[in-house]
Amino acid sequence: MNLTQNMNHMEHWADKHHPLWIDIVRIGLGLFLFVKGVLFIQDTSALMAIMQNSEFPWVSAGLAHYVALVHLAGGLMIAMGLKTRIAVLFQLPILLGAVFFINPDRGFYSQNTELWSSIIVLLLLIFFLIFGSGRFSADYKMREYKNDPLF
Repeated sequence: MNLTQNMNHMEHWADKHHPLWIDIVRIGLGLFLFVKGVLFIQDTSALMAIMQNSEFPWVSAGLAHYVALVHLAGGLMIAMGLKTRIAVLFQLPILLGAVFFINPDRGFYSQNTELWSSIIVLLLLIFFLIFGSGRFSADYKMREYKNDPLF
């Protein structure tokens, strides 16, 4: 089987085995990422510290804009279930960087909530990359509309 047939088979299986509570978790994850994007934009002092500590300030500025844009747009897309897997793919590098490069500097103790929230979000993103957006999503409605014999 080629890749598109595998993706369609996986999509069909995920839609049949996708309870409502998972959709609620997806919506919560998307809203959480959106809020993190808003907070990242509002905290300009942290943004300036990231740029000043970098050897390449132009890369840091681009990276900061990428993080903010992806969290804002991708968070909304994940919450709505619109092209969820693509939105997740854009989120993954950010969360991998947060888990492995940024937050471990603060330590692995239980009070480092930023690290633990990054780990949980990363695991949820991997889950939704595999299982997709579910029945209560824009993706599902678009597939349903496309398969309607009247259109």
